[in-house]
Amino acid sequence: MKSLPIHSEAFNAILVGFEADLKARNKCVTAIYSLPICLREFFHYLESKGYENLIGVTTTIVTAYYQYLSTRKNQRRGGALSNGSLNKHQYALRMLLNYLKDTGARFSFGVHLRNEKPNTIDVKQILTQEQIKELFDACDYSHLSEAIRLRDKAILVMLYSCGLRRGEAEAINLADVDFNKRRILITKGSGNKKRTTPYVAINDYNLEILQDYLNYSRPQFYRSSQTDAFFVNKNGKRLDGQTFMSRVKTIVKATENNAIIEKHITPHSLRHSIATHLLQNGLSIKKVGDFLGHKSIDATQIYTQIAEQLNA
Repeated sequence: MKSLPIHSEAFNAILVGFEADLKARNKCVTAIYSLPICLREFFHYLESKGYENLIGVTTTIVTAYYQYLSTRKNQRRGGALSNGSLNKHQYALRMLLNYLKDTGARFSFGVHLRNEKPNTIDVKQILTQEQIKELFDACDYSHLSEAIRLRDKAILVMLYSCGLRRGEAEAINLADVDFNKRRILITKGSGNKKRTTPYVAINDYNLEILQDYLNYSRPQFYRSSQTDAFFVNKNGKRLDGQTFMSRVKTIVKATENNAIIEKHITPHSLRHSIATHLLQNGLSIKKVGDFLGHKSIDATQIYTQIAEQLNA
């Protein structure tokens, strides 16, 4: 949806200002990338209804737009949009209202939509511990460049071994990894909010993988010494969420294991997998929730159900 055309100068100006405002608010890279795309679809919808600016747009129009979203197909995977995607569109609209209020712009609509309940996790996307080992092994040949292979393995450490969300992993800085205390500081949690448990413990095996990346891989990336970002790209800038996704897909493909490939693994699938594995190995649900940075035990409870299904 990022290529949807917007012809209105007013809407294009808002998009530019909105993205700049997200950066000024220090929102995570994923939000800066995805929220303007959500707004682009909203403005494209308004133009299809004859609007060239926000004058005359009402709450009824916003509700009709949301109903349209609830029925349109997912462009990448088919089927309907997930509840998580619908909630992200809602969030984008609410952030738009905040932006408009701050700029003193005139508008006459609100966003009075109830957040959708999160979708249940597809058990088929949970990897086995043996399949996780295959992913790590595949990093030995996931790219021609050794620097990228070492970075791939470090990415798996953050997403699986540490159970981080994609946005949390991309926000990690060099100073956040404490090798002496064997822990990683998570500065940005879900929705850019601080975690209730800001530190994630990490064992010596995974620390060694991160150390190899820092010693032999990271220095090979252009101007890597000029950024505090833990993960850097070929241009010496912070690795973004889309690249995390791309590298996971490449690692999955490198396994040449159809049982893994057919699971359509995402960075969040790795987080779901480690949570399930910890429960299967006897860790209490409270400790698993702390490990994941959940504020409520209810958010962790779903993994108990998954573990039970897999053990049945």
